[in-house]
Amino acid sequence: MRVQILEEALEDLDQGFRFYEGQEAGLGSYFRDQLLADIDALLLHPGIHPLVFSYHRALARRFPFAIYYDVKGEFVRIHAVMDCRRKPSWIRKRLKGAS
Repeated sequence: MRVQILEEALEDLDQGFRFYEGQEAGLGSYFRDQLLADIDALLLHPGIHPLVFSYHRALARRFPFAIYYDVKGEFVRIHAVMDCRRKPSWIRKRLKGAS
């Protein structure tokens, strides 16, 4: 299995990095490292997370973020990495536009 982080999810990670880096120097890097570790952990048991808005949703361990992904063949494809504090209707709309 391999992880494929789609462009939309990379943009989500970048936005989260900028937000947390703006809160405190170095926090953005910590955020990114933790989320990437959570994404890598999906390779252990891909597809075990509940389906939410047609994607598997894994909750990040250290930040209030969720990783939305699917499993296609040998790939765990990350479609979005979103702040759980967003309105569910916003998340649903954003995921409908995910590829």
